[in-house]
Amino acid sequence: MLNTKVAELLNDQINKELYSAYLYLDFAIYYEEQALKGFANWYFVQAQEERDHAMLFLKYLQNNGCKVSLGAVAKPDKELKEYADPLKAGYEHEQYVTGLIHNIYEAAHEVKDFRTMQFLDWFVKEQGEEETNAEDMVKKFELYGFDARALYMLDSELGGRVYSAPSLVL
Repeated sequence: MLNTKVAELLNDQINKELYSAYLYLDFAIYYEEQALKGFANWYFVQAQEERDHAMLFLKYLQNNGCKVSLGAVAKPDKELKEYADPLKAGYEHEQYVTGLIHNIYEAAHEVKDFRTMQFLDWFVKEQGEEETNAEDMVKKFELYGFDARALYMLDSELGGRVYSAPSLVL
């Protein structure tokens, strides 16, 4: 059985990951409405990844004999007025999620919960990738987003992103 505080933080993370999926769906919808289908695709894939992250936390808790308690998923609250808004908000959000993962890791470390720390190692690495990808999106938009032809090319590139399930084994 997991430490109570660690289990609560892991359980809360399920909701945070589902919120992330919901937020990225909102971004995808925004881009669809702007006829930027590649950007929309990128965020639809991102939403799938976040949903899967929630499921990994859920299964980890279940596999360790913990009760899972789901909370309500908050409505996304980002105001999206310009093409770059979702990208910037996405980068900030990934930094926030990294902090959440680090907090869980720290709590597991305090109680010498090495199994949970090993489980979280994948998420620490994943968050590094997520932050890099989100920051790259912002930088690319800042470089190319104000030129219609370059924006078209970037949108086409993002339309090629395909979903791949996480490779974490529980």
